[in-house]
Amino acid sequence: MSTGNGADSAPGHISTPDTTPAGKHPGAPSGGSRGMFSSLTIRNYRLFAAGQVVSNTGTWMQRIAQDWLVLSLTGSASAVGITIALQFLPMLMFGLYGGVLADRLPKRPLLVVTQSAMGLTGIALAVLTLAGHVEVWHVYLAAVLLGLITVVDNPARQTFVPEMVGKAQVANAVSLNSANFQSARLVGPAIAGVLITAVGSGWAFLLNGLSFAAPIAGLLMMRTAELHPVEPQPRAKGQLREGLHYVAGRPELIWPIVLVGFIGTFGFNFPIWLSAFVSDVFHGDAGTYGLFNTLIAAGSLAGALLAARRGHSRLRLLVAAAVLFSGLLLVTAFAPGFWLFAALLVPIGIFGLTVNVTANSSVQMATDPEMRGRVMALFMMVFTGGTPLGAPLLGWITDTYGARTGMAAGGAISLLASAAIAVVLARVGNLRLRVDRHGVAFVPAPRARELVTAA
Repeated sequence: MSTGNGADSAPGHISTPDTTPAGKHPGAPSGGSRGMFSSLTIRNYRLFAAGQVVSNTGTWMQRIAQDWLVLSLTGSASAVGITIALQFLPMLMFGLYGGVLADRLPKRPLLVVTQSAMGLTGIALAVLTLAGHVEVWHVYLAAVLLGLITVVDNPARQTFVPEMVGKAQVANAVSLNSANFQSARLVGPAIAGVLITAVGSGWAFLLNGLSFAAPIAGLLMMRTAELHPVEPQPRAKGQLREGLHYVAGRPELIWPIVLVGFIGTFGFNFPIWLSAFVSDVFHGDAGTYGLFNTLIAAGSLAGALLAARRGHSRLRLLVAAAVLFSGLLLVTAFAPGFWLFAALLVPIGIFGLTVNVTANSSVQMATDPEMRGRVMALFMMVFTGGTPLGAPLLGWITDTYGARTGMAAGGAISLLASAAIAVVLARVGNLRLRVDRHGVAFVPAPRARELVTAA
């Protein structure tokens, strides 16, 4: 899908509130620093990134072990969907309140608390599993507890990024965060597959719990004088309503959030689909499941690095990536052979990650600093909070009608939503669809072109 030169007129030009203090902090690079890894020139961000790659590896190990443990205990893709739903249900119910807390409290000490709590959750599940007493309700309970912690951790971690790197590096740092997460996704599932096969899921849970020592150490070692802190907002009535009103009046915020809501609810249900394809279609084992996750991660890592190299975010790129991602889900659902299915997971990873990073950085850069916690909480609530609705539904479709139908249903709903939002954004930007030998593009409508010429 080509957007053509005229798409520059779409509401994809994001105004960026200035969050950088006038005085340059010691050790911070100049605002003009550019490059794929430019954010890593900042010491505090390097500490953050190093800690995150360790804990992210542990997180992916636990995700794979958790999904496989639930499937082993129940034999049901629906049970895997319920586990995912329980983990994200707190975000749906309390996500906005987490954003209010992130705006009110200092980010660094808040993250030390939330990361410590996440580590303890992993260790508790490890003890139950290694002792041979784990039951599926234990996994459900751990998922709920982790979800409650994430309600606060997610907006705090998202909004701490601009405080570490300053305004000029926000898009690059958001992309590198995703690259960090996807790099761990390459390693974590492979390690988890070996551990599950050799010694069981418990060791994966234990290593995940211990891995949180790395980000905690990184946070404690940061130089606070080199941060770009945003003044915490005082406690006041109506802050939640104020955040919703703020988003509702800005098309450059609300439509990316709506789009990622549909994609997150119906398009990002890979634990359900991949576990079902492994067990029911290709008759594989935990190693096969780890391989599929690694292939998606390889594509996601490529997508994150490309986003970091671009260094900017546009709504036209977001919509195009969403359409391609959704279409690939439909195609992959009916891939006839194992290796074709596996190969298609790579571009799915590329475009899925592009949707996530582009929406995230666009929303952050278009938001005033004092509102960022609440806006990003809404973003994460919509992106992940829809999972308690989508995961059980798609898990039921997958169990009832098969893995291919379940994956195709998710792709079809995501594709319809992406197309509809593309039309809405075109109308907001006064664009029309053009189809010619150069491709499909949104270009300024005749009246819009006249206004531009007159101006």
